[in-house]
Amino acid sequence: MKIEHIAIWTDRLEEMRAFYVKYFHGISNEKYVNPVKGFESYFVRFEGGDTSLEIMRSSHIKNTAQTEHLGLCHFAFALENKEKVNAFTEQMRADGYHVLGEPRITGDGFFESVIADPDGNRVELVAENI
Repeated sequence: MKIEHIAIWTDRLEEMRAFYVKYFHGISNEKYVNPVKGFESYFVRFEGGDTSLEIMRSSHIKNTAQTEHLGLCHFAFALENKEKVNAFTEQMRADGYHVLGEPRITGDGFFESVIADPDGNRVELVAENI
């Protein structure tokens, strides 16, 4: 079994799509629009093509911003090595995105950092600690 996709609600559909296409080299489909349901979405597929991110907006979903909560905590992108994690983290910082966790070696043997996407979703950048 594999994860097909992960979905995120957003009020910034175009900005979120552009973020994942630009920084994570995602490939987006054309926007799907269902005017009857007030729903729009994009699927952004990443290298390897196994998993995609569905970015969705609905006129019926309201933002109830909160910090940590039960449910999905983060998702992670694998990078080739520690140097790529460091460079990507610094690129995010330079481009004005929040670095939530500085690069470090984790207890389970990964080298990782954590950034926030435009909506504040936690995105881990990980490499095996070789």
